[in-house]
Amino acid sequence: MRLENRPLKFSNITHHASVSQCLGSIGALPWYIGVAKPSIVQHQDEKSQENKERDASAENIVQSHVGHYYVPPDPMEVKVFRVEGPQFLKFNVGTWHAGPLFKEQMMDFYNLELSNTNEVDHTTHKFDRDNKIIFVIDD
Repeated sequence: MRLENRPLKFSNITHHASVSQCLGSIGALPWYIGVAKPSIVQHQDEKSQENKERDASAENIVQSHVGHYYVPPDPMEVKVFRVEGPQFLKFNVGTWHAGPLFKEQMMDFYNLELSNTNEVDHTTHKFDRDNKIIFVIDD
């Protein structure tokens, strides 16, 4: 996929509750990705004891428009990584991700996910609206 105008800032972060995703650049230019750990809330019968305790203490469980439940990502837990050159990253199911972001006007990437993932399994948290935060990457 060819992406254009992806400056080094973000206020939205996305996850996919049913599939993993792989993302990699074509070429040697650096790029950035923001990530946060998965926070999907499982069905009560499927929960581990650790997840039950976390969910019981969660104040803000949200139902996604695609049906699953999740706890919005904590802005303090978002990490941004600089990726050098033609590298592939795998995001596990539920991993929150923002990007790729880059300084160039345009970059090409491989994006491995199901053909309809963004229609049927795409949940976005809006940090600017919900947390009054915009992440800016200083490079």
